[in-house]
This record gives sequence, structure tokens and C-alpha cells, in this order.
Amino acid sequence: MAGLSLLTLLDDIASVLDDVALMSKVAAKKTAGVLGDDLALNAQQVSGVRAEREIPVVWSVAKGSFRNKLILVPSALLVSALAPWLIMPVLLIGGLYLCYEGAEKVLEKYLPHNGHEQNDAQLDADTKEKTPEDLLEYEQKKVKGAIRTDFILSLEIIVIALGIVQGHPQVTQIVVVSLIAFIMTCGVYGLVAGIVKLDDLGFYLQRKSEGKGILNVMGDGLVATAPRLMKLLTIVGTVAMFLVGGGIIEHTIPAVHHFTQGLLSPLEGQPILGTVVPYLLTGVLGLVAGTLLVGLFTTLSSVKQKLKH
Repeated sequence: MAGLSLLTLLDDIASVLDDVALMSKVAAKKTAGVLGDDLALNAQQVSGVRAEREIPVVWSVAKGSFRNKLILVPSALLVSALAPWLIMPVLLIGGLYLCYEGAEKVLEKYLPHNGHEQNDAQLDADTKEKTPEDLLEYEQKKVKGAIRTDFILSLEIIVIALGIVQGHPQVTQIVVVSLIAFIMTCGVYGLVAGIVKLDDLGFYLQRKSEGKGILNVMGDGLVATAPRLMKLLTIVGTVAMFLVGGGIIEHTIPAVHHFTQGLLSPLEGQPILGTVVPYLLTGVLGLVAGTLLVGLFTTLSSVKQKLKH
């Protein structure tokens, strides 16, 4: 009997592992799009940091991301079991925050105004003239901003993964969601660390080749490409805020979803427009929502200041 019970237990474990492997594969595919946005956003967030501090900053953000997951994974599983209706409103708040942050970056770049905190372009301008205290404060601001953004993207990844494993045994849900959260965090911050150190790799190849051969050409290419790539990722990261935030708004507010689907229905079956226009529409939705939120909070802040005086 004991042997039979052991075999039954092993069979149950094998069955759970099969489910975990299958569900993890599906969840990884579904969350791959968010992974790209997460990568662009986090590479953008650590841009402008001193070269010798890039890896420590990425590591600080990665630790913050793991802390986010330690909070979000059990919370999401608990809410899913006790109050599943609460997940969508929380996700919507996160999506609106991403739109707000993206719109604030765009408006600050193109419509700067007096009395506002320095924007990233000003802060990145000439780090050599900053005191160590200023540099530390700037670093901490970057880390906090990146961790806040990571929290929203982590929530979306976890909700997507959780939606895939709904209806499966609790053990499978816990293992799959935890595994996806861990893999995504390692993947994103490993790639971010690689991106921010591309120029260092280029300098290393230049020294190694002593100015000759293919290694020198590769080194020159990396040194020339790295700053352009970081600038590109800054733009992509801001666009990703609107795409992710707009996508969350579209899928959590039924009226908005029906409206956008009505606009897109004539494009069904068209290979190019049917692919490009939905992204444009989602991005515009995120930009409009973010701009409205910036306007709302700016107005409230002005009213608050007037009431104080």
C-alpha cells in the first residue's frame, strides 16, 4: 500500500509538472510583448546615469523589481481567489499612471514651463558639474521612477499569466505565475545591463585589437551605436508607456473597447493597416488619456495653491 501511495504521489507530481511546463510556455508567449515594453522602459529609465554607476543602478532597480514581484504575486493570487473583480480596476489605475507619466515626459520636453522640476534632458545635461550629493539624488530619482514603472508592468505580466492559468489547480497557478515573474525579471534586467554596457564592450574591443582588424571595426561600431541606441530606447520607452497604458484602458473599460473595435472593424483582413492602425489607435488613446490627466492634476495643483494664498 505504501508503495502504491508513493507511485500515486509521484504520478500526481508529474502531472502537475506537465501542467506547469505547458502553462508556463503559453504564459511566456502571451507576456512576451510586455517584456519588450518593459525592456525599453527600464533601459530608458537608467539612461543619463554615470557610466561607472550604470550596473549598480540596474541592480538596484532589479532588486526593486523582485520586491515588486514578492508583493504582487501573492497579492494577485489572493485577490484572484477572494475578489477577482478587483484585479481590473487596479490594473486600470496602473495603466492610467503610465499614460500620465508618458504625457508628462512629452509635455515637459515640448512645452517646458517655469517653476517645474528639471526634466530628464536638463538633468542629463552635464553630470560633471554636479556635486556628489546631486548625482546621488539624481540616481535615487531614476531608481525610484524605474521601480514605480516596473510595478505597473509587473502587474500586467502577472495578471496575463494569472488569466492563462485560471481554472487550473492552485499549485499550478502559484508555480506558473511565480516562474513567469522570476524569468521575466531576470530576462529584462539582464538585457538592460547588457544594453547600458555596450559602449564599454566597444572600448574593450578597441583596446584588444590595438586599432586593427575586425575587432576594432566591431568596437568602433558599438561605441558609435550605444548612445544612439539609448536615445532610441528613450523614445521607444515613452511610446511603450502609451501603448501599454492605452491597451490597459481599452481592455478594462468595455465602452472604450467597443468604440475602438467599431473603428477597427472595417480594417479586418487588411494585412498592413489591420496590423498598424490598432497600435496607432492604442497609442493615441494612451496619449489623450495621459494629457487629460496631466491637465487635471495641473489644474488641481493650481487651485490648491490659490486656496493656500
